[in-house]
Amino acid sequence: RSAVGVYLSDHADNGLQVLMIKRADRVGDPWSGHMAFPGGRKDRADPNTLVTAKRETLEEIALDADRHAQLLGRLSDIPTHARLRSGPMIITPYVFRLHSIPEFAPNYEVAEVHWVPLGFLADRANREKMRWAPNGIPIEMPCYMYRERRIWGLSLMMLDELLGALM
Repeated sequence: RSAVGVYLSDHADNGLQVLMIKRADRVGDPWSGHMAFPGGRKDRADPNTLVTAKRETLEEIALDADRHAQLLGRLSDIPTHARLRSGPMIITPYVFRLHSIPEFAPNYEVAEVHWVPLGFLADRANREKMRWAPNGIPIEMPCYMYRERRIWGLSLMMLDELLGALM
């Protein structure tokens, strides 16, 4: 099991935004270099995946959800592909609204922190297609390019559900 935090804020002039990270390039990480939400695997000490999402966010970018955010709810669980060496994994996304913005301090797992306007993501004219060949067979996948950062895959699935709930 894994969990992520989807953090929303209207702190900027261009409306509601979602916090995303660009994962650091790391050997053995199947999501190395991808745009994602802060989060990760559930530890045995975590009583539930909400605790996991909060703990991982604090570890990865120094955002304390208990101090800076309000839980709005959760999105659907998303199963990963079985290509992971440990087999498929279930990711639970939790949605928060930030009432204050801390100073982010990314750890070694995070290369960058970005705010992405939901208006950009809601505009289907911004959606593109990319080619991905997970097993040597190319397939077309939907994606967004935001400031030269590609948003696709599991993150895009979560964003699509979020936008469907908000719009």
